Amino acid sequence: MKRIIQFIMGSIFGLIISTARNVFAQWGGGYGGWGHGPGMMGGYGFGGIFMVIFWIVVVIGIVFLIRWLVQSTRGGGGSGESALDILKRRYAAGEINKKEFEQKKKDLL
Repeated sequence: MKRIIQFIMGSIFGLIISTARNVFAQWGGGYGGWGHGPGMMGGYGFGGIFMVIFWIVVVIGIVFLIRWLVQSTRGGGGSGESALDILKRRYAAGEINKKEFEQKKKDLL
């Protein structure tokens, strides 16, 4: 029981010291006099808004990047033609003869 109380008291003491250090830093007394007052991150509260907007844009960008990568790998050629349509087009263009056309058509179907 004594150890638990010591741990709690030590944690509270550390929290108080940490909070006090941050308060003095914002006053301008800490960090070499530079302070982190209202002028930090764009002024009176706007820094927080811009940070939220920044992270929203980052998350949306990651979502669109993942969607684009998934669609580009799934699509393959991306022309939308079926294999039979390509075979018919090659036969019509004279790239393959009737025997090859029939054999490949039989393989496809």
